[in-house]
Amino acid sequence: MQTESRIFDDIARVASGALSALGGVKDEIETRVRERVERLAAEMELCTREELDAAKAVAVKARAAQEDLEAKVAALEARVAALESPPAPARRPRVRPKPAAGA
Repeated sequence: MQTESRIFDDIARVASGALSALGGVKDEIETRVRERVERLAAEMELCTREELDAAKAVAVKARAAQEDLEAKVAALEARVAALESPPAPARRPRVRPKPAAGA
């Protein structure tokens, strides 16, 4: 009976050692993959999330400024057009002749 228990203990130790070795291999693979992805990103000159967010904020601000300027230009163009258009000739009121008193 003791030998059976000893065999199971040995199998458990071997299995435990194999699992810890696999855990180490997993960590090593993750590290290598992460390094490779970072290297590829650097070679492709990709930007970081922070850089992208900063560029997006600048673009939003520039778009708002552009819309404000477009509104101002439209208002100025309307004023210029109003100043350049010839004034409408002043109309004189029609004077109706008075009917003759005897007629």
